Formats: sequence, structure tokens, C-alpha cells
Amino acid sequence: MISRFRHAALVGKYQAQGMRGVLEEIAHFLERQGLEVSLEEQTALNTGITGYGALTPDELGRQCDLAVVVGGDGTMLGIARELARHNMPLVGINQGRLGFITDVHLGQFAEVLAPMIAGDYEEERRTMLEGGVQRDGETIFEGFAMNDVVVSRGATASMVELKVDIGEEFVANFRSDGLIVGSPTGSTAYALSAGGPILHPGIAAWVLVPIAPHDLSNRPIVLPDTGEITVEIVAGRDASVSFDMHALASLLHGDKISVRRSPHQVRFLHPRGWSYYATLRRKLHWNSGVN
Repeated sequence: MISRFRHAALVGKYQAQGMRGVLEEIAHFLERQGLEVSLEEQTALNTGITGYGALTPDELGRQCDLAVVVGGDGTMLGIARELARHNMPLVGINQGRLGFITDVHLGQFAEVLAPMIAGDYEEERRTMLEGGVQRDGETIFEGFAMNDVVVSRGATASMVELKVDIGEEFVANFRSDGLIVGSPTGSTAYALSAGGPILHPGIAAWVLVPIAPHDLSNRPIVLPDTGEITVEIVAGRDASVSFDMHALASLLHGDKISVRRSPHQVRFLHPRGWSYYATLRRKLHWNSGVN
């Protein structure tokens, strides 16, 4: 079989029990398909796998043309943010429990990956968020997020008050436990748990979801992803902001969090016949009458 790709990056949830054997099996399979294989350096270090190149995410992005990610959605989110700037396609093998974006079942990886490596796949692109925190006119934190940007109250503090502007227009002041700015990908994550809507990934939009708002009329709203969202800390102690898994704690009154669409997109490859709606049915246990 002729490969569409030449050099695969292999990334794994190295904390998972038995991951070394799983990754070695997948690496051997990729080699049999004619691909060179390199491991992400932390994956190699923490599993003890040798015999393959161990590269940083940036080196993987410059040297490889396909990433195979083994784990759950958290593992995929972490590496996707790093590789998006390199425009590298990613395939997710699900060893987690929910897996909205890691859609190849571990027990079927060989039969599913073989035609994909040969070029028989479906591709989609997902938008990302980027932004930072400004204090007294200076940027003190910058981040990227594939799922969401979350501003939240301190662990022992009361509600926070947040002023939200979109572009140059004032929207509202929210008193709540926090606020989520979610991408379509992130709409099935924390935003969904907080009562937000599911956004199809083909929609160019964000969802703005208050977390446990003081006023029940503060409802989630879907926004176009063309403007910049600014969230200012008005009141509350020990507030923090998180860009996916990267957080800045102890925000001060007057700090402003800016969120906008990143110029980078994440490329996902799916098996032929993949369906977003089938993923929702399966993961959310919708009573569809179809397995």
C-alpha cells in the first residue's frame, strides 16, 4: 500500500496504564505502512520507549506530516494547540472515555488507519481562540485555546462581577461564578455542562456562557467569531483565567481578558463515513434508534 504520508508523529497519554505497549504496537504498524515514526519527547521520556526519534512539538511540526494522537480529548487538545501553527493533520485514537475529537477506537486502529494513511479519509478544520490578559495597558499573559477561555471566581471567594464588551460595544455586566467563551469544539465541553448550546463545528461562532449567574435572565448567547471579546474584572477576589489547560490566577480589578479568533486552525482527519451527528448520538447517548 502506498502511503500518502512519509513521517508520523506519535503522541500518547503517557500517564495511562499500559500505554507503552499500545504505543509500540501503533509505532510498529505505522512503520509497516512505510512511515518513519518519531515520538513526542515527553511521551518517549515517560514511557521509556527507545528506538525512535524523540522530538519537541515544534520539531514534530517541522519534520512530520501526520500526527497520531493516542489518549482522550485532553491529550488531543494539548498537542493540537502546539501543532496548529504547522498546519499538520491529526488523527485521534481514543483511549479515554468520552472522546469527541479522538474518534478512532483503539481496538480497531489498524483497520481504520490503513486506508487513511493511503489517502482515504475525510478532513475537517476547527477554529481556535487566542488572546491574553492586559493589566495597566501591558500584556501579562497570552494563550491559545481549542476548547474555551474560562474566567472564574476564586476557590473560596464569592461571585465575580465581569464587564463584557464585544468590539467597541458594551454588552453587560455579569455577576456569576464565572464566564465561558467557547469555540464550537468547546461547546461540548465545560460550556455544555454549564447549560450552553452545542455548536456545529461548521458554524463560525463562539458561545458565551455565564457560570451559575446571579440573575437567571443571564442566558448563554451565540456570537459571530469575527469580533474581539473583552472581559474586565470589576469585582471579586482571586479570579483566574484559563486558556484550555493554561491558567493565570489572582487577577486584579481592572484586568482585561481579550479573546479573538486565532489565524491558526486545527486539521482533523476522520475515517471515511465519519459523521458529527453520529458522534453526538454515540457520546451523548441520544435515543436515535441507530447504533
